[in-house]
Amino acid sequence: MSEAEDNDILELDSETENGDVEMNLLTDMVYSEELPTYKSMPKGQAVPKVERAEFNGNPDSLFFNDGKRRIDFVLVYEDESKNASEKKASFVKRRKKRREFFEGSLMNMGVELEAAQSVVDEKLIYVKVHMPFEVLCTYAEVMHIKLPIQPNDLAPQSSTYNCFTRHFYPSEDVIAKEPDFFTAPFRKDQLKCFYVKDREQFFTPAVRSRMAYYILTRAPYEVRGNVKKFGISKLLDGAVYKAAYPLHDCRFNVKSKEPHCPNERFLLYNEWAHPKSFYKMQPLDLIRKYFGEKVGIYFAWLGFYTFMLALAAAVGFCCFIYGYGTRESNTWSKEVCDPQIGGEIIMCPQCDKICPYWRLNTTCESSKRLCVFDNYGTLVFAIFMSVWVTLFLEFWKRYQAELEHDWDTVEFLQQEEQPRPEYEAKCIYERENPVTREKEKVPHTACGKCMRVSCGISTVLFWVLLIIASVVGVIVYRLAMFITFSSNMHIELNNKELEPFKEYVTPQMATSITSSIISFIIIMILNNVYEKVAIWITDFELPRTKTEYENSLTLKMFLFQFVNYYSSCFYIAFFKGKVVGYPGKPVYWFGAFRNEECDPGGCLTELTTQLSIIMTGKAVWNNIQEVLVPWVKNLIFRHCTQVGSEKVIPRWEQDYQLQPIGKLGLFYEYLEMVIQFGFVTLFVASFPLAPLLALFNNLCEIRVDAWKFTTQSRRVVPEKAQDIGAWQPILQGVAILAVATNAAIIAFTSDMIPRLVYYWAFSVSPYSDGSRHTMKGFIDSSLSVFNISHFNNKIKPDVDTPYWFNNSTTCRYRDFRNPPGHPYQYEYSIHYWHVIAAKLAFMIVVEHIVYFTKFILAYMIPDVPEALKEQIKRERYLTQVILHETNIRHFKELMKPIADNLEDEIEEPELDLRL
Repeated sequence: MSEAEDNDILELDSETENGDVEMNLLTDMVYSEELPTYKSMPKGQAVPKVERAEFNGNPDSLFFNDGKRRIDFVLVYEDESKNASEKKASFVKRRKKRREFFEGSLMNMGVELEAAQSVVDEKLIYVKVHMPFEVLCTYAEVMHIKLPIQPNDLAPQSSTYNCFTRHFYPSEDVIAKEPDFFTAPFRKDQLKCFYVKDREQFFTPAVRSRMAYYILTRAPYEVRGNVKKFGISKLLDGAVYKAAYPLHDCRFNVKSKEPHCPNERFLLYNEWAHPKSFYKMQPLDLIRKYFGEKVGIYFAWLGFYTFMLALAAAVGFCCFIYGYGTRESNTWSKEVCDPQIGGEIIMCPQCDKICPYWRLNTTCESSKRLCVFDNYGTLVFAIFMSVWVTLFLEFWKRYQAELEHDWDTVEFLQQEEQPRPEYEAKCIYERENPVTREKEKVPHTACGKCMRVSCGISTVLFWVLLIIASVVGVIVYRLAMFITFSSNMHIELNNKELEPFKEYVTPQMATSITSSIISFIIIMILNNVYEKVAIWITDFELPRTKTEYENSLTLKMFLFQFVNYYSSCFYIAFFKGKVVGYPGKPVYWFGAFRNEECDPGGCLTELTTQLSIIMTGKAVWNNIQEVLVPWVKNLIFRHCTQVGSEKVIPRWEQDYQLQPIGKLGLFYEYLEMVIQFGFVTLFVASFPLAPLLALFNNLCEIRVDAWKFTTQSRRVVPEKAQDIGAWQPILQGVAILAVATNAAIIAFTSDMIPRLVYYWAFSVSPYSDGSRHTMKGFIDSSLSVFNISHFNNKIKPDVDTPYWFNNSTTCRYRDFRNPPGHPYQYEYSIHYWHVIAAKLAFMIVVEHIVYFTKFILAYMIPDVPEALKEQIKRERYLTQVILHETNIRHFKELMKPIADNLEDEIEEPELDLRL
């Protein structure tokens, strides 16, 4: 390598709207041997031009006009000569120069190009990219792509999951089973070792597109001195090109007329994305073959998660039916609704001055609703879900290991994944590789890396605090609106026409519903803003590979989303109504707003309301975004570019009319499902129907995502993936946290522990006159007494007392405190300390039992089945044997002419001696 080349720099740049170029002058070359076909164009050499070809009228063609060279990628740009303005003449000229240089660089790297004018819009030019076999072989070796060497004749292992689902797969007559091969990382000098029946079919379309994209992201588009700028991504951002994408193989609803077209898109639509196939299992092998392993592993995970949800949904629905069936027979619910018990209990006002006294039996319906979710079945279901989530994660690891084996990604991260071009562009410092002990280029020093990470962490913490501030704002809204609803609602509901709604609509319920809606709106707004911040932080950190980039972004986004989505639920579950004081001495926020109490039916009802609103609202909003938005965009685009029916539109132009897949690809699909997983596991003790709602949503989600990928979006660039990445440890963290949150909900949010304490301790002697354990009298024991004369003027109700008040001198409130006249009046009673001790004991015991059970299950279920481990070892051994034998055979073939010549030379002297 020459000294001039040693000083070359590869850089990605960005352009502002006015055409100014922001450049970072670096000092060293990034690539060494990574791009073997890259050749710098000598100074002054004319840039080769792309040949133009007229569309041949075949709308299904996936080839150049000669019908032989396959189209591996398509670039789209707008012809400046047909849309130039004097104002932007210099900027347009720069864009044209960069594009021509970029295309010339591609051709210098061995890539073949062919341009065609648009049939619909004459300003658009489509550049078709073809990778010749020699170039494919070169980059297959660079990217360490595994390719077949011999058909695999070993019997495949059948998983437990497949035993349940095999009857629902599409027929093999429609979607043929993919052949299995022994594979090895490709080496160009060992081409004869590989299973090459047809050179054109040796590399699948997905692999060809992946290698084409690898070159496109690294080809230079401008050389200025010792600075080289490269990458299709920046050309797209700078509007040099309008789009870049691989082709779908046919229309989604019509088979291609091409004789050898596999029509995989058509098969995927009919057997996977169409609503009529809702009951069928997903054809994962075909999904992986067509879209790549990354998309395949996402749909495999989503399908497995949905399959496991079916069991949780069934158990949760049974618990709900149990609670609904027993709501009328619950002793404490009967006491609340009984006119002789609940009707005679006068409750203290829940706010200062304007709130009236009220009777306990007005909360009869709330009490019944609470019994649906707050019962012993919920306790059993919460423990079951803690075990379920462990089984889900452990069995997923086993299923994922099988997919890694079947899809040949077991050693992907160690062998195949290449550095991101954005990372390579910034490599200006040298360090010693800790493994090879050789010098390598890195983009920053240890101090610089520490600074970048610290900046990222501080930014994330700032935004988390911003979310917490928004939650505090919602709490203040709740406090203020509760006073408003309390002062106006009882007057308006006294109207005879609204009398039937009086039992159902309470100030607490109205406040809870409106605040949940406001909370949901704030969540969606903050999501959109923080997304850009998280991407900026991750770009600044400069991760090396795309997997590292996505994992870093995943952690940041999930931390934000966790606080954003779950903070209001944590507030209702663990903080609301916990520190309220008592009627004579309430607790105030900021000295002005009285801390709100739970709904008369308990905070569990409000938590259920919050969960149902957020889960339902999120599902509806996501479906609108995923279905309606791309469909409307495509409809508008087709309407704006409509042409006469006599026009025949080529395949590449049909795909351009579809919506592009975002830069983050599947990130938001995973994020949506993991947030849902949190709702299903973290707060399931308050809402047993959450798994059922999630199941229905996921059954739709699978088909909606499939429909979007096959019909509304351009074909994604196929990518390799070994697993679900950073989402796996996130799921494990949520599963661990779910045990604590559900135990805390049952202990501190529900009334289950106070009821159990009353039943076993306070319903019998010495605290009661009864000799049998009973729940009768629980309501009376759970309400403390307050003397009305102890109200000060700031708190004392300033409203007319109702007719049933009968000049009462006391009122009741939810707490365990000593009555007036007691030596320690209004302080916590012995009943309170019994309940607190029981709550803490319950939480500690349940947590330890469940965590121990989870540990035992995780230990007993290996991540990789033993049979699969043996098969992987066997296949590795056979692969080595095959390669060794092939090399020996190839060596013998090479040595045979030499050996024959030596034999001839030896035979001639012997013949002379005989003569």
